Amino acid sequence: MRLEALCRAIGISPREGSDHIEICSIETDSRKVRKGSLFVAIRGLHTDSHACIPEAIERGASCILVQSDARIPEEIGGQTLILACESTRRAVACLYHAWYGFPGERLKLIGVTGTNGKTSVTHMLRHILESAFLRCGLIGTVGCESDGRRLNTAADDPLANMTTPDPATLYRILGEMVADGVEYVLMEVSSHALALEKTAPLRFTRAVFTNLTPEHLDFHRTMEAYAEAKAGLFAASERSIVCTDSPYAQRMLCAAGENALTCSSEGGRADYTATLLRQSFREGVYYRLDGARASLKLLCPIPGRFSMVNSMLAAVTAMDLGLRPAGVKAAVAAIPGVKGRMERVSLGVDADFTVLIDYAHTPDALENLLRTARELCRAEARIILLFGCGGDRDTGKRPAMGRIASLYADLVILTSDNSRSEDPDTIIAEILSGMDPTAKSCIIPDRRQAILHAVREAREGDVILLAGKGHEEYEITHGRRLRFSEREIVKEALTERQRGNITRQNAPPTSRDGDGRASQGKESDPEE
Repeated sequence: MRLEALCRAIGISPREGSDHIEICSIETDSRKVRKGSLFVAIRGLHTDSHACIPEAIERGASCILVQSDARIPEEIGGQTLILACESTRRAVACLYHAWYGFPGERLKLIGVTGTNGKTSVTHMLRHILESAFLRCGLIGTVGCESDGRRLNTAADDPLANMTTPDPATLYRILGEMVADGVEYVLMEVSSHALALEKTAPLRFTRAVFTNLTPEHLDFHRTMEAYAEAKAGLFAASERSIVCTDSPYAQRMLCAAGENALTCSSEGGRADYTATLLRQSFREGVYYRLDGARASLKLLCPIPGRFSMVNSMLAAVTAMDLGLRPAGVKAAVAAIPGVKGRMERVSLGVDADFTVLIDYAHTPDALENLLRTARELCRAEARIILLFGCGGDRDTGKRPAMGRIASLYADLVILTSDNSRSEDPDTIIAEILSGMDPTAKSCIIPDRRQAILHAVREAREGDVILLAGKGHEEYEITHGRRLRFSEREIVKEALTERQRGNITRQNAPPTSRDGDGRASQGKESDPEE
């Protein structure tokens, strides 16, 4: 691709006589540069790749793009063209968008943002649109799909797990979606992606706001900065659908301007309101949706008040896109479960307890999960909660999640959840610091053993909540990403329980017996 065309995409002019240069690739990693590459130097969160410019030149880069305020030694360059722009982060998104033929201009993009609910809303909305025979693409935490085809979004870093892919991947897959004939793309847009300008060249047909609660404060530092990042999506959208149940909704509405619809499930004044009628584990959630365009009674088969909110946002967005209310109602009633979101593990007809897997990994999400379980389970049933907190992430939420766990669960099993480079015991201690010392709990750092223990301890009618991992089929620890399937472990434990082969270990794990006193036991070998 000609350098001239790439320069136009980022609003700068190539130097005289250089417009004919052919660029063979765009790279942000100097190790991938080859003869004819355009190397974009970016100031990262931990490193600054401006220091890698000599390596990029040595490998044959035809052009180097730098920050305009970067200090580049005069001796660097020689025959290599060096261009500058105000933000190389923004520029690299625009460059990849141009490289793949400006796919965002040929797709109807629907961005969903918020702390919780993004995955559920995008999956629900995709189902509704596909029920109207519209071809859809999906980009988000669980993965990316183009008209039902799974796309390869593997990152260079095997430990990375990005909701919104980096520009090199994001614009490639948008290009694939165009080639597949996709019309609508449902995209989870994270606050990181907005703050790092990954979506800078995109204009969204619709933007949807779910909620905002403390999360990612290791990156944003303050809730105000977190909200400001989220608001960027609504400034870049033709029309917005905003849930006003969040105190940060007004900030999103300010960014959206006048072209916005509001929704509420808490009785607030809004264009659309949802009123719960009834709910159950078996049936799901049944509610009335009232608005200017329609008044409907909707049944969403996924239980929980948060499912009412998520399906409300999906339904309102679909109707705002022009779908008939009757068709939306029928589609909502047939919404399939979303992997790792209030997912009920199939245990067979002989099981007399319930196991649910959910991605809840924030204080708000954990509280919503526990409240839902408490509302839906039998009065005499226990809620057994198994969870941990991710390593190398926001540490402030750990004691808050411990407090919530001890408030709503009958038995709390503290364990690991992607400890990364941190010591799992340290993470667990921080969770424990927020717990009520009288709450019944036990500590089993090995997550597999913790799940086995939960299944072993379950009584008739109990509800086991495996929180935190959701759709993930891996565990990240000590710099390694290991295969880990909670579903398989649950079924293995159930099989052993039914055969009577699960026996108590020689000594129980570290536990607190309800009066605050800790008892120390021997932990099992993690390799067992």
